[in-house]
Amino acid sequence: MVGFQIVDVPFNLDGWGPPESTTTSTLNHHSNHVPYAPFSRSDKLGRIADWTRSNHNNPNRNNNNRNSADSAFDFTIDDGLNPDDDSTFQLVDGKPPPRPKFGPKWRFNNNRNQLPQRRDEEVEARKREVEKQRARRDRVFHARGGQNQNPRREAAVLKSSVDIQPEWNMIDQIPFSTFTKLSYTVSEPEDLTTCGSVEYYDRSYDKTTPKSERRLERFKNRNFFKVTTTDDPVIRRLANEDKATVFATDSILSTLMCAPRSVYSWDIVVQRVGNKLFFDKREGSQLDLLSVNETSQEPLPEAKDDINSAHSLSVEAAYVNQNFSQQVLVRDGKKVGFEEGNPFAAEGEEVASVGYRYRRWKLDNDVSLVVRCEVQSVIEVNDKKSYMTVNALNEFDPKYSGVDWRKKLDTQRGAVLATELKNNANKMAKWTAQAILASADMMKLGYVTRVHPRDHFNHVILAVVGYKPKEFAGQINLNTSNMWGIVKAIVDLCMKLNEGKYVLVKDPQKPQVRIYEVPADAFENDYVEEPLPEDEQVQPPVENGEENGAANDVENKELKSEA
Repeated sequence: MVGFQIVDVPFNLDGWGPPESTTTSTLNHHSNHVPYAPFSRSDKLGRIADWTRSNHNNPNRNNNNRNSADSAFDFTIDDGLNPDDDSTFQLVDGKPPPRPKFGPKWRFNNNRNQLPQRRDEEVEARKREVEKQRARRDRVFHARGGQNQNPRREAAVLKSSVDIQPEWNMIDQIPFSTFTKLSYTVSEPEDLTTCGSVEYYDRSYDKTTPKSERRLERFKNRNFFKVTTTDDPVIRRLANEDKATVFATDSILSTLMCAPRSVYSWDIVVQRVGNKLFFDKREGSQLDLLSVNETSQEPLPEAKDDINSAHSLSVEAAYVNQNFSQQVLVRDGKKVGFEEGNPFAAEGEEVASVGYRYRRWKLDNDVSLVVRCEVQSVIEVNDKKSYMTVNALNEFDPKYSGVDWRKKLDTQRGAVLATELKNNANKMAKWTAQAILASADMMKLGYVTRVHPRDHFNHVILAVVGYKPKEFAGQINLNTSNMWGIVKAIVDLCMKLNEGKYVLVKDPQKPQVRIYEVPADAFENDYVEEPLPEDEQVQPPVENGEENGAANDVENKELKSEA
């Protein structure tokens, strides 16, 4: 080792630096081998001695690129040191180097000892990252066939609920944007009469969980009635007594009230008879079914025979809703009867638990509205009867909604409800509007799912939740003043029409409704839009026994004619 001798260092009592009395002999003792780095007064102070700088940190670094100012302090290149003497040398701190910080300043730095890049280099790096993301989106776009998968209604071709005939005359078309601005306030309704009877609700279903699911039963012996306005004998009687000028049912009126939320096409028949107005539905109308995933962004299969097509799911939802409304009842024979019996049931016929309230609203001084409202059950709260509506949400395949009810209902029930409000906004708004029209104290919503995603016949009940209709309307942003404003605007428009038959049709592709004037015999049982010759009509298949019987009947008729 090289010896190191400490020289005398003079001490200055008057200030900084060497004393004035320092002789040249003292300066001569300084070593001539101490390196001095060239610098100027404008240079910033840097490292005095950097022991960490070495070539193994950056092996690609060219030795010719060293800074002359720093080379004096780089002791790793000292030719005077013997590398063999450092063979046993080890670093005291063996911790790994810290990971680079997250942020735009350090995002593109791979070497922790590297100083941050310049501003223009960061901008160029960001541009390259944006180009990579754009190229990735282009690859996904072309992999999907060059079609944007986000808007569902562009992928699915929706059809009109009724075939528009050439002889129909379009009176007017109203965009939904005008409906959202309407507002009207009505007074409390008046009950004209009540019919039917309801059974008590079974509170044990409120404790149902996915772990204690219940099988959905089938009620084939109970009859469910979906009678339109003009076929209702009670409404006919009230019309003859001049109790009102406008008549409708709760399902028809709720369709009008929630029209801005609808996506699928629907139609309502309007009949102007004298000074009265009747809102009807066609035989086999879509209003008798329940839509599924109507407002969802995921497209449903278009094949009608598919169990997950829009039509098949609507039929399944109506079937589930009817059976669920009867299963959650006590069914011990105790019923709460109204003023009159069921107006649609024959004597001795077993009917579903449903009560009808015929209620009248006063729209203005000259126009009043009578609506047939429905409730499905009753419950006693503090010795007072509270009526409720009962409906069921059905899950067909968790892949479409992205939320598995069996896993999420216990822990994330709010997320399940939010998903249903997104996918079935129109259906749930119509249920809420019907409960408000009937002045129901509670509305029960059941969560029903398939036993297996490919089995659309067997279902189980996972949970039942109750809500107050007005509070639930506030949660789903359903404004009652806006609902009545839509009804008032349509009634005023229809009251200005001449006597005859009209149809309101929701456009299948655009958010608007059209009014057509149709012939008086349109939509009747004997009305055929495009009749076919008998030889072109498809005959129903018959069994072998029926063929033989038909042949025998023909032979007997021929024998009688010959006789």
